[in-house]
Amino acid sequence: MRTLIKHVLARKEGTDSLEIAGWVRTRRDSKAFSFIELNDGSCLGNLQIVADAGIPGYEEIHGMTTGASVSVSGKLIPSPAQGQDWEMQASSIKLLGAAPEDYPLQKKGHSPEFLRSIAHLRPRTNLFGATFRLRSRMSHAIHRFFQERDFVHVHTPIITASDCEGAGEMFRVTTLPDDKIAKDTEDFFGKRAYLTVSGQLEGETFACALSNIYTFGPTFRAENSNTSRHAAEFWMVEPEMAFCDLAGDMDCAEQLIRFLAAEALADPDLSIFEKFVDKTLRERLQHVVEKPFQRISYTDAVKLLEGSGKNFQYPVAYGLNLQSEHERWLTEEYFKQPTTVFNYPKEIKPFYMRLNEDGKTVTAMDLLVPGIGEIIGGSQREERYDVLLENFKHHHIDPEAYGWYADLRKYGTVPHAGFGLGFERLLMFVTGVHNIRDVIPFPRTPGHCEF
Repeated sequence: MRTLIKHVLARKEGTDSLEIAGWVRTRRDSKAFSFIELNDGSCLGNLQIVADAGIPGYEEIHGMTTGASVSVSGKLIPSPAQGQDWEMQASSIKLLGAAPEDYPLQKKGHSPEFLRSIAHLRPRTNLFGATFRLRSRMSHAIHRFFQERDFVHVHTPIITASDCEGAGEMFRVTTLPDDKIAKDTEDFFGKRAYLTVSGQLEGETFACALSNIYTFGPTFRAENSNTSRHAAEFWMVEPEMAFCDLAGDMDCAEQLIRFLAAEALADPDLSIFEKFVDKTLRERLQHVVEKPFQRISYTDAVKLLEGSGKNFQYPVAYGLNLQSEHERWLTEEYFKQPTTVFNYPKEIKPFYMRLNEDGKTVTAMDLLVPGIGEIIGGSQREERYDVLLENFKHHHIDPEAYGWYADLRKYGTVPHAGFGLGFERLLMFVTGVHNIRDVIPFPRTPGHCEF
């Protein structure tokens, strides 16, 4: 049975019988033997193979170039070389798949832009291998956080007829040919259908039956945005909690970010991001884990920004959305810690957010973190039937199309709240990677749908 290299490197004692397989990083030859650095993607570290001339398979050694795949049998022995505890003395070696000279990942530096063009090979690099292992760990940690707190995982639909955000920037799903695209009743579902922008509305239905639920799945936005923080396809974590208000919503969001920051700190792959991406990364994550989060109303946040003396690219005024530069100023320069902004003007927020008693603001909240800005957005949901119907009118929403959603307020309504965490934004935060295209395996952005 093959042993993963991460388990080999973690061993406390050697062994006389071991089988491994992986891809060649480097090979150095002498007259009597060859050194091969092998990596199988299970960890950042390589295992050095010492292959003596004459062992079975050595006749193919010249084909074992960078990128080639090989399997090796032998024994694990202490290494005399500095910086490594073990090396493998091969008893046999086999070339599984050659890599010709045009293999694009030779031993040199490569730009992120170039590596995006070979997204099918970039996981073999140290940085991207670490990125996607950490992505897996963060995904597991999210499930663990909610499962340990008795949340139920709900799979909400990817194809939907509802527009949660009301922005209209949705990808349409259709089986109609171009000349019949306007005949909605002839389409597959008998109406217009889209790729979801959020699982929130469907998640609310389950929260109003099972109390605490969460969704974790792909979402889609058809906005023509080419920034480093936006993608057309990304993943969202969306908890919904019955019998919960805005304060409880903020508590849960802050606990989740603190939990995930601690998980990232425990990951051995974090070292490569510290070395090559952000030398202050560990300090920043420890700060999130150890320090209390700041909370401030939108009104007070705008006053701080207006009085900052800072020359922002985008204007600051009550009634305007906060931009990334405003959010980062609050977290990085003023408070110097993660900050939750709450109670936004109703005019700039969607129909489902609960109207405050002042009649001007809604119970919205955004959790901002240093280096990124907004990482979580949420609210207490409007649970009052008559107020929700008024919201439909204000936002020009067809009440018949959302009758099922209004029913939740008609039959046993309860205060409830939830939020959405952009998974890729989280990964940017815990790795220091600056571009969302570099934390998702196959990025989908305007004009790019390769692989």
